[in-house]
Amino acid sequence: MNYWEGPGDCCEGYLSSEEEMRIRDCFRLLWVQHVYWTRMVILGIAFNSPDLNATTNRLLRNATDFGKEFCRFYGKEIATEFEDLVRDHLVIAAELVKAAKAGNAKAAANAEKRWYENADEIVRFLRCVNPYWKVKKMRAMWYEHLALTKQEAVEILNSEYDESISTFGRIEKEALMMADHFSNGIIYQLNGC
Repeated sequence: MNYWEGPGDCCEGYLSSEEEMRIRDCFRLLWVQHVYWTRMVILGIAFNSPDLNATTNRLLRNATDFGKEFCRFYGKEIATEFEDLVRDHLVIAAELVKAAKAGNAKAAANAEKRWYENADEIVRFLRCVNPYWKVKKMRAMWYEHLALTKQEAVEILNSEYDESISTFGRIEKEALMMADHFSNGIIYQLNGC
């Protein structure tokens, strides 16, 4: 699925290709780290790994790293708000996995509901920040991200490891598309297209 349908090549030449590449590389790194550390936390919860606290702390740093990158383009206030939204996204995901592992269907359903509400909040926030991030496309990306992450967690908890690896391949691809959508929107906005 291609989430970016920008205004074409109208922005070519405004930012140097080196600047554009740096923005793209940075968002790709942030999103890849996001999904890799998420997987490690899911595995840590599933198997009671002794490094779960350290892994969780590293995952939560991803929110801070997103905030730092956003600060470059949108200032401290917007960056802090986005950082908080991403941190909530990560914390709720861990709550969902822990509830599912414990067999607490009510707590899992509650966490999942809050997780999707958080995604909607992120989408609304991002749309206010950048007009090139369209609500319909952003919501589709975030919902797919949540659905795949939940599927991955369920497969791990059910000892369906081959399936979880396959799902993670889809998660990686989705993360790179989300990264490109983020960077493309910023590039178009900076170039005033």
